[in-house]
Amino acid sequence: MSPHNKQQPHDFMGGLSRREAGDFTTDKRVIALIGMALIVGTGGAFAAWVLVSLISLVTNLVWFGRFSIHAVSLAEAPRSLWMVAIPVLGGLVIGLMARFGSEKIRGHGIPEAIEAILIGGSRMSPKVAILKPVSSAISIGTGGPFGAEGPIIMTGGAIGSLFAQCFHLSSAERKTLLVAGAAAGMTAIFGSPIAAIMLAVELLLFEWKPRSFIPVAVAACVSVCWRPFLFGAGPLFPKQFHMDLPWWSILLCAGMGIVSGLQSGILTTLLYKIEDLFEALPIHWMWCPALGGLIIGLGGLIEPRVLGVGYDIIDGLLDSKMLPQAVLTILLVKAAIWLVALSSGTSGGVLAPLLIFGGALGWLVGLVLPGDPGFWALLGMAAMMGGTMRAPLTGTFFAVELTGDVSALLPLLAATVSAYAVTVLLLRRSILTEKIARRGQHITREYGIDPFEFSRARDIMISDVECFRADMTVAEAISHFETMEKTHRVYPVVDELGILKGVVSRGDVLRWHQERAEADRPLADLVSDASLPLAHPDDTVGYVADLMLATDTGRIPIVDPESGQLAGLVARKDLLRLRHSLQANETERQPYFGRWSAPLRR
Repeated sequence: MSPHNKQQPHDFMGGLSRREAGDFTTDKRVIALIGMALIVGTGGAFAAWVLVSLISLVTNLVWFGRFSIHAVSLAEAPRSLWMVAIPVLGGLVIGLMARFGSEKIRGHGIPEAIEAILIGGSRMSPKVAILKPVSSAISIGTGGPFGAEGPIIMTGGAIGSLFAQCFHLSSAERKTLLVAGAAAGMTAIFGSPIAAIMLAVELLLFEWKPRSFIPVAVAACVSVCWRPFLFGAGPLFPKQFHMDLPWWSILLCAGMGIVSGLQSGILTTLLYKIEDLFEALPIHWMWCPALGGLIIGLGGLIEPRVLGVGYDIIDGLLDSKMLPQAVLTILLVKAAIWLVALSSGTSGGVLAPLLIFGGALGWLVGLVLPGDPGFWALLGMAAMMGGTMRAPLTGTFFAVELTGDVSALLPLLAATVSAYAVTVLLLRRSILTEKIARRGQHITREYGIDPFEFSRARDIMISDVECFRADMTVAEAISHFETMEKTHRVYPVVDELGILKGVVSRGDVLRWHQERAEADRPLADLVSDASLPLAHPDDTVGYVADLMLATDTGRIPIVDPESGQLAGLVARKDLLRLRHSLQANETERQPYFGRWSAPLRR
């Protein structure tokens, strides 16, 4: 604004328009979010304990007829027709709960959490917070071949969302607390705070900002502090492999990842093929979980160990305490019943089954590779998780925290990144985002610096701006638009020193002509910079774009903040050019050194 003008400029952005240039946008509100994350982290940890206890309670009641929350393996369940009937009844109950309670309890939880974040303003209902853990406990407790992590991610997220809705928070801040609750729940069950934080970054936050990262990390740390009192201390499957492999074994690790990536692609494709078959059935979807339960029961008759979460299978694979025939049977049968059951729309998580599928295949491949097959089972687990969920860092750190074996970090990274590369190249979407896409919501999970926040107004503004003089008369302005073949829509008005006094548009000139304004009146008397949206050369392009939206204008004058002199002008097409330059950086390919070696053309 001109230093000679005593009027204060109008605030178009509610006092939040400009900020000091810096690496991050985070402000002091993050302190309040950290305080809230302490509460949400505690809630997520106790929600995890409640869910695991409910699963154990249902398991003991329906399979062994006792009232207990002590964890048991369904490998001890007797084979009988009751083994077929229990999953069917469980599926029927879940179908009724979804039909008359909330349809959001169907599925494995993570897609629903993503939808709440991206589409629902990070708002979850109390009904979902109650029905999701109950339905998952019934599903897993009656033999469903699922894990508890997906349901607890959604339940912990619901706790964070409900808590956030008690306060005046933005959608982005609610998202932070929703994800904090989800990370806290996963941390409590598996004792994996780093993996839970990475899961938040790679799957749920859709950003990497201190505003969201710090509270999520705080919630995970709070949860892991509660874990010794709720679940016990130490890794869930403590194991040290001490593998003495040759230097070239990193290629074998990458090969293991490729095998797991192909396995992931096959399972993901089959899952949605079978889901299409269920949707084509001439019955209401409410009955589909019961049909899935029938297949679960039949699979249990073949091998009871495939029922339930299957942590005992994971432990047996890592310790190499199983026979090859048993591992192959478990892999085939559990994969079959998991595909059918999850496609039927029942409630349950995917993480534990993925660990079993990847671990079983890795163990079998490890029989012909050097070293302990349990080590290759661990690589298969991590690669399967990282490739299927498109979260390679989560899979790497999860396997380390699951076993406590830090020495396996490099082989795990090679395997997970290889599996990730395979699935990214083979499949357009992951097992998590495919379900969202089928509901009409297409998302992208690639992060990048916003070019509007990276670039400054001086980088894109037009410096050579055609202006009107402040002493130009109304008649001269009207004549300019009438006689010139090509005119701009807006002309800045500047005085003899180049100081911006206002702007004149075609609409202004048309109005003056219709109202028969005084022809000899100078433009300086008719324009004002007091309510004019202005930007400075050092302002981000993002701020300029926001200013355009706030004022519904297509051109923003850029002025020197000290002198008030016009420095340039930014139009909408300049924003589009910046977008185009970003696309060019991604798509235009040319050699750098080769251009000097090419022969000169005369």
